[in-house]
Amino acid sequence: MPSVNHARFGRIGIWSSALHPSDPDGLAAVPAAVAELDALGYGTVWMGGSPSLDQVAPVVDATRHITVATGILSIWEHRAQAVAEQSARLQQDAAGRFVLGLGVSHGSLTPNYARPYSAMVEYLDALDAAAAPVPASGRVLAALGPKMLKLAAGRAAGAHPYLVTAEHTAEARAALGPDALLAPELTVVLDTDIDAARGVARGMLSMYLQLPNYTNNLLRLGFTEGDFADGGSDRLLASLFALGDADTVRTRVEEYENAGADHLALQVLVGDRSKHLPLTEWRTLAEALELTPRS
Repeated sequence: MPSVNHARFGRIGIWSSALHPSDPDGLAAVPAAVAELDALGYGTVWMGGSPSLDQVAPVVDATRHITVATGILSIWEHRAQAVAEQSARLQQDAAGRFVLGLGVSHGSLTPNYARPYSAMVEYLDALDAAAAPVPASGRVLAALGPKMLKLAAGRAAGAHPYLVTAEHTAEARAALGPDALLAPELTVVLDTDIDAARGVARGMLSMYLQLPNYTNNLLRLGFTEGDFADGGSDRLLASLFALGDADTVRTRVEEYENAGADHLALQVLVGDRSKHLPLTEWRTLAEALELTPRS
């Protein structure tokens, strides 16, 4: 079991794929945004949507205290030796604030997808054997099922499950044991109009309901195929998302914490998809969750 410093992740983080946009205007806005997340007191910024490590460097450079993690880097798209070399440089630049989040992605998104569990084991072996190894304490795995969760406990700092319920969090804690990091993602829609909030949530969820890794996990948790129709049933949305005002989000965060989460990575969705960096919502959540600002 790797020695894990949970404190460096903090209680609450932000997960966002908008932190590595392809358009120049969006990219120019990222340094100021992550610097503000740092100042607001968030513990970790998770760069979602399979970023490359080249895209992580500007976020490291723009921050001073916050942990910077990939959520997640696909093992099919990046050679382990190159990742190890880049990780070592990032760790040096970040003074130990960088965490390598790894995942096996999905068969429909990856042409060479095969034997995902064995492929992850081989990838971790390669990271261990690299000239500049990535220590187990410096990496987390995107784990959903029991085998990958056990691997995350033994070969990494812990697990970063995506699109999971509080019930899954309790099961993951039991599978990981008491010491490994458990840092699930929780998607938030700050809107008191519940129908509007559900509409935003379904707009995001409909894509993920086409991916068997997620639907199989939800079926294991007791949902049915009927819950996957039309972007997700109300019951499914209530279990996977925090929909409503800041008080609702605070209650949902507590549910995951009570289930065994050490850290919550909050992904904020907004109705206006052109609003890539939801700074207003990040500020609202920082205040509602009583984060301690940094100077």
